[in-house]
Amino acid sequence: MTLRDRTYFISDMHIGAGYIADRHEHERRLVGWLRSIAPTAKAIYLLGDILDYWYEYRTVVPRGYVRFFGALAELADNGVKITWLKGNHDIWIFDYLPSEIGLTVVDGVLDCMIDNRRFVMEHGDGVGEMRRSYRMMRSLFRNRFAQWLYAAIHPRWTVGFAHRWSKHSRLNPGFIYPDDIAHDDPLMKFADRYMQENGHVDYFVFGHRHIATDKTIAPDSRLIVLGDGFRLMTYGVWDGREFRLEKMKNQQNGI
Repeated sequence: MTLRDRTYFISDMHIGAGYIADRHEHERRLVGWLRSIAPTAKAIYLLGDILDYWYEYRTVVPRGYVRFFGALAELADNGVKITWLKGNHDIWIFDYLPSEIGLTVVDGVLDCMIDNRRFVMEHGDGVGEMRRSYRMMRSLFRNRFAQWLYAAIHPRWTVGFAHRWSKHSRLNPGFIYPDDIAHDDPLMKFADRYMQENGHVDYFVFGHRHIATDKTIAPDSRLIVLGDGFRLMTYGVWDGREFRLEKMKNQQNGI
């Protein structure tokens, strides 16, 4: 019998994105990964932008994601603790996924203990994005009245617009994936400030940047950016003693 003693971390799958060549195969591969970790997983942290777009209506469910949601539900039904931290692409998760799947949704910084180690997690846009225009847009998207107005627009207009916007920004000729983060990066500054105000943290874990990196930032303190789950296909795993960044194998028959 395999001991379920590992905690997994993944971000930025962007399931359903128009810039992914074969969206159905991408979803199947991720489902295959979820099923491959099921025997050892006691907890999974989804650090945002898991879906490229999601708006949760009161009485209807957006099309797609069936295999992925089913795999999450199967894990939850088998006792795996699933925590979903909202990103900038999946801001509008409300109560449907928590109630149907049995997962916990967090909007903002999560500070928690895992196997007697302190982890601080966030998608990365809320603590590492300094552009004023972006922060204003982020605040608008979280405004309840703005959400109410957006929900009144028929999905035939909003869904297509959201996917085109995402695809355009990702395929913009000026868009590049960075190689690493600098010592004066906003994420590094956040981590330093957070420990000054709140005490020692063993692991800071972020997504959003599409970089896979693991940096020592203080004695016995590390900052990890998870990479992503559509280009790099990377994720984090904590076994109770060591945190590692790993790359997904090409799972077969993940449906």
